[in-house]
Amino acid sequence: MRDPDELADLLRLDERYREAARRSARLFPLLVPREYLARIEPGNPRDPLLRQVLPLDAEERDVAGFTDDAVGDTDARLSPGLLQKYVGRALLITTGACAVHCRYCFRRSYPYGDEPRRLEDWQPAFAALRNDPTIHEVILSGGDPLMLTDARLAAMIEPLASIGHLNRLRVHTRLPIVLPQRVTDTLVELLTQSRLTPIVVVHANHPRELVGDCAQALGRLVRSGMTVLNQAVLLREVNDTADVQAELCERLVDLGVMPYYLHQLDRVRRDRTSDRAGFASAAPRLCGSALRPRDSGRAAQNAAMNRPPRCGGYRVENGNALPQSGQKSATSEITRLQWGH
Repeated sequence: MRDPDELADLLRLDERYREAARRSARLFPLLVPREYLARIEPGNPRDPLLRQVLPLDAEERDVAGFTDDAVGDTDARLSPGLLQKYVGRALLITTGACAVHCRYCFRRSYPYGDEPRRLEDWQPAFAALRNDPTIHEVILSGGDPLMLTDARLAAMIEPLASIGHLNRLRVHTRLPIVLPQRVTDTLVELLTQSRLTPIVVVHANHPRELVGDCAQALGRLVRSGMTVLNQAVLLREVNDTADVQAELCERLVDLGVMPYYLHQLDRVRRDRTSDRAGFASAAPRLCGSALRPRDSGRAAQNAAMNRPPRCGGYRVENGNALPQSGQKSATSEITRLQWGH
């Protein structure tokens, strides 16, 4: 679905949402798989799945302190297509394509046109990885790496597997959630037959996303023996209550997917969905005793935030933003959220 008017007609949205979607979609186009739209309640503009993909008029406003590169990707760029924010791991921008345009996307303004397109253009990135024996893990990101064909994905993985000091391959993807048919036996075989240990990190924000063919796709990944983790984003009026977070974590665990991080994303220009203020205020409602009665301790999802430049991620604990491996220390008046502890 690319047409805001068609979306408004299908979901029976009020005219004011139609007009706002038209305007904001000019800044960041509407793009939603119809499989995902089928999970949205028609006539409900506050549906938590719809709020993730519906262009809103608030996106048109410029706000001081919000930038196009809030996570410091530019400063982290080592070579075309290759970023490094953590000691021991690096990230490849494999493609600019996605199956869905989430309105909170922190790479909505990323200069994908500057990144490699042909396989031969990737050689400098592969060379940089080969020449740095301290890197043991590579993340395939984008865009969404599963937008690549299996053949192209294999052509990316093969040279990585030939680098002896690389041990793990992480695939960060939303496709199993929004376009589950992408998870095929061929894809699973491709990921599991590599020398590199595969880790699939999916992205679901609400338990209603984890139904039907999505649940089947996640099950296929889990049954293959791969580690499957979920990263969520704290979003206003989507998942900013203890009940929703508990249900999301429980549903993930039931499917064999381990809750990994709840992210507070950054001040991305024209993002009006991430609940920045709520990240601090929600902590007492969402952590510890609020969830303990509903969880046995298996679903341990940590809060995390990013801080540029070359920030990587920080896990939020005891009022401090603690650096991931190799990052400098930082402080923040935010409390750790760890589900089930």
